[in-house]
Amino acid sequence: MELYTERLILRPWRDTDAESLYKYAKDPDVGPIAGWPPHKSIDESLNIIKNVLCGKECYAVCLKTDGIAIGAIELLLNNGPADITDRDDECELGFWLGKEFWGRGIIPEAATELIRRGFKELNMSTIWCGYYDGNIKSKRAQEKIGFKYHHTKDGVPVPLLGETRTSHISCITKEQWLNNE
Repeated sequence: MELYTERLILRPWRDTDAESLYKYAKDPDVGPIAGWPPHKSIDESLNIIKNVLCGKECYAVCLKTDGIAIGAIELLLNNGPADITDRDDECELGFWLGKEFWGRGIIPEAATELIRRGFKELNMSTIWCGYYDGNIKSKRAQEKIGFKYHHTKDGVPVPLLGETRTSHISCITKEQWLNNE
């Protein structure tokens, strides 16, 4: 399935996206703030496409102008890797974007469409989102989208980096989303 916004195409990841994924995911300013290490090769990126970016609601974020994957956005459903909730009518939003595209409103635009899908088509009651301490860009993006702070959790394991962090959790309910529509 593909989703469209004014500037973006959200589509499933393809093996042919490995080079683009590597280009953006090798940047040490991108992955570690989200809890994963920079990619070391195109082969590693291909493996990530096949084994991580393959969720039912995981999309490559692409500009309509060229269709090249510049980031990822996903609704992590309870039957997959979601870790904030265990309810079937709730999910978690995750995202990242290549550094050269930061500050252009791309993630809020993509997330607005994916949240619409979550509430209208997947019948979610609440969508959760989190960011690690210090990731101010993610915090701001969540606020722009309409997420409201819910709680802070200390000592959160970040297994891909072998450390623990403080995580700030926010959410938006279907009712809040409908009131903002």
